Amino acid sequence: MEDKDVALIRDLVDSDQELAELWRRHLELEAQLENMNQRVYLTSEEQVERKRLQKIKLAGRDRMEAILAAYRQQQGLPA
Repeated sequence: MEDKDVALIRDLVDSDQELAELWRRHLELEAQLENMNQRVYLTSEEQVERKRLQKIKLAGRDRMEAILAAYRQQQGLPA
């Protein structure tokens, strides 16, 4: 995620509950995935779980980007 997006998210989390929850979950998933990425070996179950977490994280990121795009459009900010 770009720095300008992260800065905007931090500005909006106090006023947008959905965005705040998505951001919190994004950070949790990022930490879980980083933990998995540090391992030398993952079992096949762990690999499946890693893929599942990646998909959830991506879906959340897509939703956050949609919220940010709508906010930028509403405020007349550049995309």
